[in-house]
Amino acid sequence: MNIAVILAGGSGTRMGSEVPKQFIDIYGKPLIVHTIEAFDINPKIDYIEVICKEDWQEDLMIWIRKYGLTKVKWIVDGGETRQESVYNGIKHLKGFCSEDDILVIHDAARPLISQRIIDENIASTEDFHAVDTVIESADTIIKSIDGEVIDAVPLRKELYLGQTPQSFKYGLIKEAHEEAIKQGVLSATDDCQLVLKLNKDVHLVKGDKLNFKVTTFEDLLLLKSIIKLGKLEVN
Repeated sequence: MNIAVILAGGSGTRMGSEVPKQFIDIYGKPLIVHTIEAFDINPKIDYIEVICKEDWQEDLMIWIRKYGLTKVKWIVDGGETRQESVYNGIKHLKGFCSEDDILVIHDAARPLISQRIIDENIASTEDFHAVDTVIESADTIIKSIDGEVIDAVPLRKELYLGQTPQSFKYGLIKEAHEEAIKQGVLSATDDCQLVLKLNKDVHLVKGDKLNFKVTTFEDLLLLKSIIKLGKLEVN
């Protein structure tokens, strides 16, 4: 069984909107709906779990009905941190998931995820138990500890930019989160970090530049332009 876990618990308003970015209207449809639809139409996804702040859950249920999102089975309260939100989702699935079921964990603010990325995440997780979606770095990365001077220039060929989904066998990601809590790690921003702390390998799945996270106003303008262009090409 393959379950998409959509993280929509953030309240960030970095782009200046009073509405969290995942709920901003994009051509008459909330951004999060664009994201959920990508998983809802994928034949390999069995169910969808959405992690969402309580204040937005009623709106989300209305949108699920309005847009016919048939695979959304659970809406779970978001936590104070990304780590807590993911763990809330994991705990909620206890008793429903087996150890070998797959969780495909994805940011709600990445609505342009392709079907290929979803398919390859599932296929690779079946083989390797833990995978991360990444793209190669097109730019040289500069390391600076104080933000004033360069401390190092790592080899670009060894560096990748992390995206989501990050996908795992249920038993593995549950163990990783529980061990992190025991060790006092409570605000990890990346689930792969927690799996690596168990000395388990995390394999790579090739991402896509279009699978960017909407964080700033410029990201929002780019998203609208891409969606508008896609509609024009279809017509």
